[in-house]
Amino acid sequence: MHFSSSEQRGCLIPLVAMHSGIVLCVCCALHEPRVSVCVSAVIRAKIVGKKLMNDGPFGTLRYTVKQMKMYKGFEKIQHVQYIYTHDSESMCGVKLDINKYQYLITGRVHDGKLYTGLCNFIERWERLTLAQKKGINHRYQLGCNCRIKPCHSLPCFVTSKNECLWTDMLSHFGFPGYQSRHYACIQQKEGYCSWYRGMSARDKLSVNTTDP
Repeated sequence: MHFSSSEQRGCLIPLVAMHSGIVLCVCCALHEPRVSVCVSAVIRAKIVGKKLMNDGPFGTLRYTVKQMKMYKGFEKIQHVQYIYTHDSESMCGVKLDINKYQYLITGRVHDGKLYTGLCNFIERWERLTLAQKKGINHRYQLGCNCRIKPCHSLPCFVTSKNECLWTDMLSHFGFPGYQSRHYACIQQKEGYCSWYRGMSARDKLSVNTTDP
């Protein structure tokens, strides 16, 4: 089996696996909302069209979007009119509905173009929790120097001050679990990271290093 990948804080995303001549897309388990603001660009947009671009062996799907808001990426791209992804889901290409929903879309900017895929965080806007929406606006950016450490089985421990222990997979099989939907891993003074939770619509924050 052969893997090609890009590294992000010790985790390989995405993974394109070649096994017996079959190409597979394998995404690493990550705390997706937090990772979403630690990439090149984050936008909220509605898909209004698509076109297949035959510019490679697998083809590229170009979506035309109506951008509602940009959260990150101003320094690399001023306005997003198109997003690009592989046509094949086996190459981590993503399929989006036309003229139906507003999406939160994350990805990387290369040569003035926004690329996204199955291993990026993409979700319908109305499905995001209030905590996630607030996190995208501000909180998650405070945790880009933190490391989310997945806990797959007990016992698990943090091994450095910049780690937050992610336990969703113990009861929710990864994401979307309660922890990823309602908490943000944020760096405090002296480099320590811990989970924060918004407690009210006024955006008050409370801290409890053992919760969740």
